[in-house]
Amino acid sequence: MKNGVVLVSILFASIQTYGLEPLSAEDLSAVSGQGGVYLSGDITINENGGPLNVDGPSAHGYSWQISCTTASTDKRCGGRIAVNSGAGGGWLVLDNIRGRFSFEGLTLRTRKIDSGFGGDGAAFNSDVFEIGLPNKLNYEKASYTIANSNSARPTDAGFMQTDIMTVNINGEAKLQGNLLIFPTGAP
Repeated sequence: MKNGVVLVSILFASIQTYGLEPLSAEDLSAVSGQGGVYLSGDITINENGGPLNVDGPSAHGYSWQISCTTASTDKRCGGRIAVNSGAGGGWLVLDNIRGRFSFEGLTLRTRKIDSGFGGDGAAFNSDVFEIGLPNKLNYEKASYTIANSNSARPTDAGFMQTDIMTVNINGEAKLQGNLLIFPTGAP
């Protein structure tokens, strides 16, 4: 038993500890690394239905809508994004957005453009925001409808919408490359 205690005592005696110490500006300038953010995500949109609506079948106020048709008693639809195309113009709509999207490896960082781009990079000589696309994007029961409309909300008076097409996606999409966002204007 005494040998075991001695061995443990020798083991703990050989462990060295170091405290945090501040780095000088000179030491810090010798450190290099990469800046940016690496993201993975699993996003589910309207898995249980769309917006809460008082027109649903629940006797207790708001309920999930299951169908957006006017004849339905259980109205549930997906999310909606409406973008006005200009003064007095109509609306471009992504409607009934729903499904699951998952990805791994989306990166966000800044990058200096000072060459390339057919000679325009040297003239630009500034930073851009770079979104590195993930290698693949998985879709599960994802769908949306592309439409045009005369107003942003289906509840607006005189609302009319023309559905152009509905897209249903299951599987994966392979994505490669980077998306560069160039700033405009004075900072």
